[in-house]
Amino acid sequence: MKARIAVHRDFKIATIDNRIYGAFLEHLGRAVYGGIYEPGHATADKDGFRGDVLELVRGLNAPVVRYPGGNFVSNYDWLDGIGPKDQRPVRLDYAWKTSETNEVGTDEFIRWCKKAGTEPMLAVNLGSKGFTEALAMLEYCNHPGGSYWSDLRKKNGSKDPHNVKVWCLGNEMDGPWQMNHRTGYEYGRIANEVGRGMKVFDPTLELVACGSSHANMPTYPDWEAEVLGECYDNVDYISLHTYWDNWDDDYLNFVAKSVLLDRYIHTVGGIIDYVKAKKRSKHDVYISFDEWNVWYHSRKQGVSDGEGVNWAKAPSLLEDVYNFEDVLLVGCALNTFIRRSDRVRVACIAQLVNVIAPIMTETGGPAWKQTIYYPYYYASLYGRGDALNVAVDVPAYDAKVADDVPYLDVSAVQSPDGKSVAFFIVNRHPDEAMTIDIDMAGFAPKAIAEHITIANPDLKAVNTARKQAVAPQAGKGVSLRDGAVKGKLAPRSYHVLRVSV
Repeated sequence: MKARIAVHRDFKIATIDNRIYGAFLEHLGRAVYGGIYEPGHATADKDGFRGDVLELVRGLNAPVVRYPGGNFVSNYDWLDGIGPKDQRPVRLDYAWKTSETNEVGTDEFIRWCKKAGTEPMLAVNLGSKGFTEALAMLEYCNHPGGSYWSDLRKKNGSKDPHNVKVWCLGNEMDGPWQMNHRTGYEYGRIANEVGRGMKVFDPTLELVACGSSHANMPTYPDWEAEVLGECYDNVDYISLHTYWDNWDDDYLNFVAKSVLLDRYIHTVGGIIDYVKAKKRSKHDVYISFDEWNVWYHSRKQGVSDGEGVNWAKAPSLLEDVYNFEDVLLVGCALNTFIRRSDRVRVACIAQLVNVIAPIMTETGGPAWKQTIYYPYYYASLYGRGDALNVAVDVPAYDAKVADDVPYLDVSAVQSPDGKSVAFFIVNRHPDEAMTIDIDMAGFAPKAIAEHITIANPDLKAVNTARKQAVAPQAGKGVSLRDGAVKGKLAPRSYHVLRVSV
């Protein structure tokens, strides 16, 4: 099977916002307790943060991490997580039916972000709380001093303001599962008022309004139009969430699901344009895709959604063990975010540690890289710069979720210094190798700087603390000939091709 690929130096989609390689941490399962935080662990620092996890997180170079939820935030009182730890209350978390000790709160998370080399993206509770609590939290975090809330932060040990720039106005408020779920109009009104207040405090803040929890919600896409109709000029992003599964064990259908992601972004982008035109606004709103991942393995095992945990502290919930098949879909999803970087400015893989995550830990034991760590790592490492328009001529197939799905999924990024172009390629074909011919018009290709591949004959192969069955290897069979990149890519394989120009 053959594929012709073409890029041109002058045809660019957008300069990529590095925050599309963000992540997410929620007070859920072992994401925080036993994930990033485990006092007494052999690698723990004086603040109780696991050093082995910090090392793996720093390797991903995630520009932002969203916190503290997620469903958790809609019944969370941020005041429970500040001040002396021995005076913090234990609360029941109604989202996940667990107990929250509040050992880690806002100040601790900010300290962890600094250690991890990332920026915080905080969510305020617009479920059981509202305007007053949101503005108090903002003042606590960002005001230099001389007010009640900022002086309380200083008293609690943080002399300098946290300077949090990105704020989520609630979470999944379209979802009936959410504490104090709202209609689109109700949510749009409160998001507008809270957003307006936050912008009075600091007009440079970036605010994220809740969009649809997924594209199959009965209120989608009316929700986006209704919410933005109320709050458009006081927010900067509309959030989208999606998770993929493979209940039917249908490989080709599973890896086609990134096509649905593209449609989701395209539709919501159109709604943004519609509302902007309707309001005659000069303001631009972008998409924050702040929850996305494969999520079904733990559900398949019957371990999900807080059932049967009896209000335990940090039980093992949603701990999907990812396989090689998941690498291919995650690679296609990241390609989609690159190709849609004119619309998507923030994206957060959900989640970062233990809970549907690229990093796993054993309590008291090691931390390790799940299979999906690798495509995320390489996109974050080499997917920064200018996203290029990519034309691909390749055979396609029909799947249950979409027709005309190309067997080859490709994105391309020119590095910030202009000295290389990175191609991220997934060969979806289950049986046939793909012969590629990449025309790089306007560039002067010099050499294949690097070829990395991830492949495994077993789609269900997984990684464990003791064995990395799915890991990157040096690629072969691709070279620069007659000014073009040519070669052959194995079936069911992920590739990074970096070309010096």
